[in-house]
Amino acid sequence: MAGHPAPKTVYTKQARIAELAKQMPGTALRTLSTRMDAAWMYEAFRRTRKDGAAGVDGVTAKEYAKDLGENLSSLLDRAKSGDRYRAPPVRRVHIPKGKGKTRPIGIPTFEDKILQRSVVMLLEPLYERDFYDFSYGFRPRRSPHDALDALNKSIHKMGGGWVLDVDIRDYFGSIDRTKLQELVSHRVADGVIGRLIGKWLRAGVQEEGVVDHPDSGTPQGGVISPILSNIYLHEVIDKWWVTMVVPRLYGQGFMVRYADDFVMVFSDRKDALRVQASLPKRLRRFGLEIHPEKTRLLEFRRPRGDGAGEKPGSFDFLGFTHYWCRSRRGYQILKRKTAKDRFSRGLHSIRNWASRARHVPMAKQVVTLASKLRGHFNYYGIQGNSQSIINFHYDVLRIWKKWLGRRSQRGYVTWEKFNKILWRYPLPPPRLRRRGKAVQAREAVI
Repeated sequence: MAGHPAPKTVYTKQARIAELAKQMPGTALRTLSTRMDAAWMYEAFRRTRKDGAAGVDGVTAKEYAKDLGENLSSLLDRAKSGDRYRAPPVRRVHIPKGKGKTRPIGIPTFEDKILQRSVVMLLEPLYERDFYDFSYGFRPRRSPHDALDALNKSIHKMGGGWVLDVDIRDYFGSIDRTKLQELVSHRVADGVIGRLIGKWLRAGVQEEGVVDHPDSGTPQGGVISPILSNIYLHEVIDKWWVTMVVPRLYGQGFMVRYADDFVMVFSDRKDALRVQASLPKRLRRFGLEIHPEKTRLLEFRRPRGDGAGEKPGSFDFLGFTHYWCRSRRGYQILKRKTAKDRFSRGLHSIRNWASRARHVPMAKQVVTLASKLRGHFNYYGIQGNSQSIINFHYDVLRIWKKWLGRRSQRGYVTWEKFNKILWRYPLPPPRLRRRGKAVQAREAVI
């Protein structure tokens, strides 16, 4: 694929879609699918992950790529013909979630991932002109850390306030498909794209050989699902916030949303109570429901310098607990640490892996464990969270030491022997992310 002209032509076409979206706000575009050609499909293939599990057809990325040109040409013809393309069901598997619970995930076929990616490439430049700046989930060049930074800066600027921490019950499985397709039609009047989205929504889920067809929700694990969910919440929450809520606030207010996880912050308690009362009604109009146990309103004002008054609460957002803390200079600053449930879930995952992999050759274990640690540090290693990642690193070493001991009849490994193992097979130390770079945290003494 090296040297293929697909990326350049695709970027040019996406820039044209973005320009049309800017020139025609609120207008449905009718000829989006005409951009899909051989170069477009090659680029969609290039952007599709190749290391995922196979779908219901059992075809892997490697097998699909053996006759790539013919496969992509056939896929494009079938997608544009309408009748000859049938969306295959999604294969459902369950992964551990912690505390004995599991989370169902869907695995589409590799070919379907390519076709969904090609449609996402059409929709992104169109909707990026419509989506608001406080929306961060599953958008190009935006990450959870961007959302966390925006929340941090806004809370500091306001000096805290009343935080409405919202959780939508089973959001991705509760989306009203009829309303979703209606919302998409406001911006996309292309028959090919509309039919494809409808087929993916109705494709169903296969588990243990049985295909189930839920009445609501977006395709599980589908490449198309994130942007469809963003389109839905853009209408349900974002536009409502901008056009109906903000103009009626007595004080200040802001919102930060990452997919279905969002917080609203108000300087005035009356504003917070009014929005808290009206939000469930708004969601019910679109088939959604607030999770009563996970949604709460709390006072989160910056504490007074003299320490008087009640201690402010804390709230979790995107895996971090946010709380006020006194700095070394005596100022009250907003700090973040790994949320307890995420910390426990991470260790539970390491524990399960270590128990299964204890008889795997040491060199292979180190490669896997190092990858898991780097992934944790890359996400949770933000400034101010050094103690949490140091603790995580230490607990991981303890877990690994315990299960290495189970490789023999003795049932344990001494710390002296374990330190020799670490010297021979070094693991990455705790690291913080700082302005895009990683810096080593001060390690705990073992």
